[in-house]
Amino acid sequence: MNDLKLFRVADGKATEIPGAAVALERQLQTLVERNMNAMLGIRFLASEYGTGSRHRGRIDSLGLDEYGNPVIIEYKRSNGRAVITQALSYLSWLRDHRHEFENLVKERLGDEAAGTVDWSNPRLVCIAGDFTSHDAHALEEIGRRIDLVSYRDFGGGLLALQLLASVTGSATPLRTSNTSAGASAPSSGAEGGGSTVKSVRQFYNESPQSLRDLYADLDARLISHADVQKEFQLHYVAYRRIKNVATVRLQPRSHTLVVRLAVDPDTVELVEGFARDVRKIGCLGTGPLELRIRSQEDLVRATDLVRRSVESR
Repeated sequence: MNDLKLFRVADGKATEIPGAAVALERQLQTLVERNMNAMLGIRFLASEYGTGSRHRGRIDSLGLDEYGNPVIIEYKRSNGRAVITQALSYLSWLRDHRHEFENLVKERLGDEAAGTVDWSNPRLVCIAGDFTSHDAHALEEIGRRIDLVSYRDFGGGLLALQLLASVTGSATPLRTSNTSAGASAPSSGAEGGGSTVKSVRQFYNESPQSLRDLYADLDARLISHADVQKEFQLHYVAYRRIKNVATVRLQPRSHTLVVRLAVDPDTVELVEGFARDVRKIGCLGTGPLELRIRSQEDLVRATDLVRRSVESR
């Protein structure tokens, strides 16, 4: 199923560089764990994590993704058929040990990260040399949030990752009491201020048709790019390839789409009311550049930045 090819071009002639699996499964795991944030947009928590006497296993890697979702990562050096079943078997452990997982996040990443753990849709990432078309089709029937990621080692320090299939699962707006207390609520200048934080679906339902149409146009621009996946998180809509490329929130009262992009703010002319650097600002969404889109004119201005965000990942 993996048809990724790499060529070396010299003097106008293309020569294919053959790809292969790494020599050992553990070698693949170690490489990803050391570079997990750069490769997958996931913060590394633990390796070979024991699941106790009931589940009787060891999770290859545990992590926390860009949206605060718990992540189980499993690896196979070559064919990935068994890795999907193995990852699913650990999901029940994760759901039964939320407090233990949050303590692990607190220990490794600090109180702030532990306070943003989102249990609405835990994620499984299965990494292998290849998957079959049957594996991809099976994901739709499983009904869990799963990514199938294939890899190729081209030698000479070249490693390629490809998102072959992804399903978003069925998110349920469920958080622990710890998370509810620690989650970042909108600031006084944001929509829905107060003790109750509304979901993105509620904001969409409250939005006028003109804002829904504006969002539909932005959505079309994002998902028109190859392999961009759309996922409904609790507070925003997330768009990603292997790593996130954008998050979008709707603010009906101000008729605004708040968009976070994976674009370096230092490379952008920041315009007050349209674009700002949010690297040091605690607010919902992921990405260092925030855009506020209120009209079709704003959307046109944002188009090149959206493209840059998608291509950067």
